Amino acid sequence: MFKEETPAKKKLDKVVNPLFEKRPKQFGIGRALPPKKDLHRYVKWPKAIRIQRQRRILKQRPKDKAAKKERLLKRAQAESEGKTVEAKKPIVVKYGLNHVTYLIEQNKAQLVVIAHDVEPIELVVWLPALCRKMEIPYCIVKGKSRLGSIVHQKTASASALCLTTVKNEDKLEFSKILEAIKANFNDKYDEYRKKWGGGIMGSKSQAKTKAKEKVLAKEAAQRMN
Repeated sequence: MFKEETPAKKKLDKVVNPLFEKRPKQFGIGRALPPKKDLHRYVKWPKAIRIQRQRRILKQRPKDKAAKKERLLKRAQAESEGKTVEAKKPIVVKYGLNHVTYLIEQNKAQLVVIAHDVEPIELVVWLPALCRKMEIPYCIVKGKSRLGSIVHQKTASASALCLTTVKNEDKLEFSKILEAIKANFNDKYDEYRKKWGGGIMGSKSQAKTKAKEKVLAKEAAQRMN
């Protein structure tokens, strides 16, 4: 059996609009500008940021394959013998209002950070009183979004954060921070609680009162005349 020969397909000529000329770019000296590049790695960062990043890298322990293999073998051997294996807990920031409250009640929290823009405010308005009762340092900082970026959560979960443990190399710096926070928040609790507001009205209320005063002054002037 012979296969039937298929007729060759004719190539269709591409229709080109004569109004639009093809002008290929030439990236040479004094010619077309090259496309924009990501120059992020060439940025000269401030010294404080560079030190911060270098410190973070230095604190990271390099992965050693031999040490990892030995650790896994010991763990497998202990499990085969029926012994309990004690694993070191990673140091993390605790979040979630219920979880933070539980840690404060159990006196495990070392520092509590509360956001200033929690809505409704009744969710966290009682936390400073609880922290003061349990003698735990607390501070109120600006922004749920900033707290959320620390724990990679949305703002709803980051109304309050707390620390339970700190690395040994950071304990001295952490103690200084706690002293400053205690002086500004815990020790001044009664002072802030007993201080009444200034009774300053909002911009709209002030504008209304000024308008009323103008009308009254105008009426008084007309009566005098």
